[in-house]
Amino acid sequence: MANGVWRPLSGPSHQVALEILLDGPLSRAELSRRVSLSPGSLTRITKPMVESGLLVEVSAGPTDPRVGRPSQPLDIIPESHHFAGIKLTADAAVGVLTTLRAEVIASAERPLTDHAPESVAAVIADLASSLTNELEAPGGLTGIGVTLGGRVAGRAEVRWAPFLDWTDVSLGQLLATHTDVPVVVANDVLALTEATHWFGAGRGVTRFCLLTIGAGIGYGLVVHDKVVDNADASLGLIGHIPLLPDGPLCDRGHRGCAMVLLSSSAITGQVSTALGRPVEYDECLELAANGDPVAKRVVGTAGQALGRLIALAANFTLPERVILGGEGIRLATLAEAEVLEGLHSGRDPLAVDPPLVQLPPDFTEWARGAAVTAIQTFVLGQD
Repeated sequence: MANGVWRPLSGPSHQVALEILLDGPLSRAELSRRVSLSPGSLTRITKPMVESGLLVEVSAGPTDPRVGRPSQPLDIIPESHHFAGIKLTADAAVGVLTTLRAEVIASAERPLTDHAPESVAAVIADLASSLTNELEAPGGLTGIGVTLGGRVAGRAEVRWAPFLDWTDVSLGQLLATHTDVPVVVANDVLALTEATHWFGAGRGVTRFCLLTIGAGIGYGLVVHDKVVDNADASLGLIGHIPLLPDGPLCDRGHRGCAMVLLSSSAITGQVSTALGRPVEYDECLELAANGDPVAKRVVGTAGQALGRLIALAANFTLPERVILGGEGIRLATLAEAEVLEGLHSGRDPLAVDPPLVQLPPDFTEWARGAAVTAIQTFVLGQD
């Protein structure tokens, strides 16, 4: 597989690149102010970045002959580097190809018929290679990001991945035998939070939370313009917060927790049992929308539970915005009244509802989050 040049930026260079990446084009004067560098030091840092094709000088508009040649703002060339992002689910690898600004320019998917780590690594490498073939210009990939549900250590070691039934899998090392492109492995919810923060609905918001519902229940938090992360952030702890005291029991003995009320398997299981036939998640929502009493009751209860979960997140973290995502998030639209009822039941009457923003319910957003982990490693020089 062909690959681009991976030279993570270091020192002040990564901060300069980050400012331009997120907010460019920027004038040199504004850039100097933001990174606290003298004009001379800034020129020394940016000159090789311009020469390498990472940065470009852009037109500042017509020149006024009375004031001379204006300073030309600097901007990133998004197409100077490309990244593959691959999200692993229990049954598929979903991939995207992005620019340096995480703009999706191609997507593809491969089934996961075998959960053996070696087999999954081969699928990832094949998917990344096929995405690289979509590039019109030569150069290949600068990096690959891979995300999954579970705990990841050292940006390479999968300690626990329940949907793949993995424990202590050296995914980064396995992928190194299939590709010479640098690979970063991360938890999927944290990666989606990072992507939302840098390039999505959380851009410019210094404090927000992300709630995802689907196969699992996820939670990401940004405070003081930084994603909150520690060793336990990838355990899905929010999934076992109790929401309804008379709800069903989960497999860990928790009554009425988020997992047993909001996960796609919980919703389809309840509807399938009541109707006496297998029912997929989207059909459950459609049945509820069309007035089926069983589906409407289950989906309505789930909507109330989601509202209570939003209320808890808002009460504890006081976010400027609550972002809702995941493949099951259509629930928030179809059960909007019940979501608001649950939200208000858990909030002070004087409290203002937090703005709710909904992400697309497909896995492309998750795969884009995987690409962002590789972009961040490149720009920030993280190991």
